[in-house]
Amino acid sequence: MDKILEDCKLSMEKALSSLDKELLKVRTGRASTTILEGIRVDYYGTPTPINQVASLSVPDARTIFITPFEKKLLSDIERAIQKADIGIQPNNDGNILRLPIPQLSEERRKEIAKSIKKIGEDSKVSLRKARQDSNNVVKKLNKDKEINEDDVKSFMKNIQDITDSYVKKVEEKVIKKEKEILTL
Repeated sequence: MDKILEDCKLSMEKALSSLDKELLKVRTGRASTTILEGIRVDYYGTPTPINQVASLSVPDARTIFITPFEKKLLSDIERAIQKADIGIQPNNDGNILRLPIPQLSEERRKEIAKSIKKIGEDSKVSLRKARQDSNNVVKKLNKDKEINEDDVKSFMKNIQDITDSYVKKVEEKVIKKEKEILTL
């Protein structure tokens, strides 16, 4: 029976982990190599993450340096960044790419805050699905006469308590990220 609760927690941890990854990708106005994570470069016919074909560094709060391991990849990386439309125009000096991170306008910050809320809502949907899956397992056990009605109520209350705690964690993370965006 504890396996049901453990599986529920595991599913919710995955949703929380996914939220963390998505929030890291959100551009905050500060230089961070995480904004490049979803971008792939054609490396000998294989789409490859930038960090596997180049060295990434953040020398200051407003700049990212990309130094390719092979010079011929410089223009490919530049095109991939432009194609990704992340709102940053790379500067190519022939050896490295410099990504100057522009200041975010108030309007752009509000748009980003909205997208953060949507990411949070998507995570809550994942949590609710995990709750529903766990509740369905409990109901099936009751239907198969493996547990009684009192156990069903107890399990469902425990599952709801777990869900509530994870929803609270999602809300805290979303609020923290929104504040980070809006107070730059």
